[in-house]
Amino acid sequence: MTERLSVQIGDAELSFETGKIARQAHGAVMVTQGETMVLSTTVVAPEAKPGQGFFPLTVDYREKSSSAGRIPGNFFRREGRPTEREVLICRLTDRPLRPLFPKGFVNEVQVFSTVFSADNENDPDVMSINGASAALSISKIPFAGPIGAVRVGMFDGQLVVNPGISQRPDSQLDVVIAGSKDAIMMVEGRAQELSEEMMLQALEFGHKHIKDICACIEALRAKVGVEKMTFAPPAIDPAVVADVEALAKDRLRQALGIAEKITRYETIGNLRKEVETTLLARYGEEAIADRASEINEAYDNLEKKTMREQVVKEGRRIDGRDHDTVRPITIEVGFLPRVHGSCLFTRGETQAIVTTTLGTSRDEQRLDELTGEEFRRFMLHYNFPSWSVGEVRPVRGPGRREIGHGKLAERAIEAVLPFSTATDGTDDDNSFPYTVRVLSDITESNGSSSMATVCGGILSLMDAGVPIKAPVAGIAMGLIKEGDDACVLTDIMGAEDHLGDMDFKVCGTAHGITAFQMDIKIQGITSELMKKALDKARTARLHVLDKMIEALEKPRADISPYAPRIYTIKIDVDKIREVIGPGGKVIREIQAQSGAEIEIEDDGTINVAAVNQENAEKAIDLIRSIVAVPEVGQIYKGAVTRIMNFGAFVSLVGSKEGLVHISQLAPYRVNEVTDVVNVGDEVQVKVVEIDKMGRINLSKVEAERDLGLLSEEDMARMDEAASQGGHGGSPRSHDRGRGGDRGGRPPRHGGGRDRR
Repeated sequence: MTERLSVQIGDAELSFETGKIARQAHGAVMVTQGETMVLSTTVVAPEAKPGQGFFPLTVDYREKSSSAGRIPGNFFRREGRPTEREVLICRLTDRPLRPLFPKGFVNEVQVFSTVFSADNENDPDVMSINGASAALSISKIPFAGPIGAVRVGMFDGQLVVNPGISQRPDSQLDVVIAGSKDAIMMVEGRAQELSEEMMLQALEFGHKHIKDICACIEALRAKVGVEKMTFAPPAIDPAVVADVEALAKDRLRQALGIAEKITRYETIGNLRKEVETTLLARYGEEAIADRASEINEAYDNLEKKTMREQVVKEGRRIDGRDHDTVRPITIEVGFLPRVHGSCLFTRGETQAIVTTTLGTSRDEQRLDELTGEEFRRFMLHYNFPSWSVGEVRPVRGPGRREIGHGKLAERAIEAVLPFSTATDGTDDDNSFPYTVRVLSDITESNGSSSMATVCGGILSLMDAGVPIKAPVAGIAMGLIKEGDDACVLTDIMGAEDHLGDMDFKVCGTAHGITAFQMDIKIQGITSELMKKALDKARTARLHVLDKMIEALEKPRADISPYAPRIYTIKIDVDKIREVIGPGGKVIREIQAQSGAEIEIEDDGTINVAAVNQENAEKAIDLIRSIVAVPEVGQIYKGAVTRIMNFGAFVSLVGSKEGLVHISQLAPYRVNEVTDVVNVGDEVQVKVVEIDKMGRINLSKVEAERDLGLLSEEDMARMDEAASQGGHGGSPRSHDRGRGGDRGGRPPRHGGGRDRR
């Protein structure tokens, strides 16, 4: 039976329909907003695999090009591996769902969202979260939902829920919020240096609408939901818990006080093996096979409990810091000699080598998105090799985590770049005409490597001479909540992330927030805790910014000598064809002669890129010579192109040429043109007239007079001829013909054709 329920969210209706499509899935809901439709399905394995020690949840999201009436732009013309956008939405959907499955539930679960219709106004990313929540809620899978999700934007200081895709470029804020009816569970987004107070208002504003979505999904579950699977969390034998605590508690407490990560991990690991060996001898080999998992879980629980008690009750963290102290920071800027910009950023035991590379518009990233073709001038890539944490793993392409961390850092930084970062190919922002790539390679990690990427990325940009608007720093905040006691931790380590309840990353300038990401492992946090985390994050961020400014106060005055120099000139749109030439012949010749790269925009903007200024200036001179327009009274150097019996044609700037009448070749009577000039000769000529037809009349003798190249005798002869109205004056307009007096008298008006 088909069931459909709707809820009004802002200006749009959000509807959930089930019972019509994908009826063999354990839960299936079609979510519709406007003309965008997303099908979310979920299935669960009937039993857990023997020995399964973790929860195998898979969340996927796919976009069909057909949903927007397009054919995929790749070679195969069909959907392939997930795009970066699809991977990011997978993570966006996964993160608020994962904490709501019961502890100990290890049956394999798959959640899959597919976009079947896209109106390119209602974004399917938030709809995917809502659809997955609804599908899980009505299914037999144990799930402590529902949750809801909305996007919040801000226009002229006014908060708006679920702004359309076309509106979002003008928004001061773009944040996706997910949560239950009681609390916020996940936050992700960017802002234009927004204050902490305004951010908190946005979160509370979004949560009000989330409550309405949760109520709608609960109503749908009441109508069509099925009975949940029987599941009882596996209980650990109290005797095993007591034995593990007796053997390990005191020594584990000491081990958790070791500040150095590798030594601490080795000590904790060795203690685990010792506990297992001791209990093996005590229980016997037959019993240990059944109790091995219980021993490991009891040990993990003891480690988590001990660490959390130290933080909450004693105010002491693993490395001895208090709750608010940032780990020691060291910065080395410009330590890689041949890259365009570099920074080695170290905070505690987390370290990143971050580089900046400057390229031309040819290096822009072309994206074939659901909304159409897009070009990106700024890219940030994040690599996390296994050796950075002392592990052995196969080397593969970037995973979801690496893509997600890279995108977070990219959002944090792009707010302060001196240009628009994404265009539809018609961007006219040439204030900084470079394509920029930032690459972060994590060389050591003990938490907050994405925030090290933000800090190192900004410093590498400054080292490369990119004129950013302001430095950006990032800090990761944590939370330990035990009953009514809650401690917010600044600059969390890896163990505090793993054993804690929150990972809240906040990035921004001294004036406000530019990017943020929050994940909760418990079922939400209150606004009071959120405010406390934001306030502490600001204090820590300012501390980190001070350290960064000490290392490099402002961007370098000039870009790296190894980076291409880009010079921009503007020409008339009508001249573009002349610069390009037939089949690109002219522009290729200019590039070959100068060694520069030339890019021409449709509006007449020309970017000339070269490693040195000399090559760029040579290319610019060649371009200007093509597009230049001769001016009356100006003197030009040209070459004789054709000889006629009545004069010589001389090339000027660009493809222009003009006529030097035989009477204007010399300060005396010329019998034959070739007595004075021949084809190929270089001569100085002056433009004396441009007639209504655009024909150019030149004078060699007047140019030589103005340049002081004539003798006093020649000058006197010219003055005498001019006073008599004869030889030496300017040629009459249009007096160009085949005949005429060979002694120099111009032909009669209209006596010939202009054969130029």
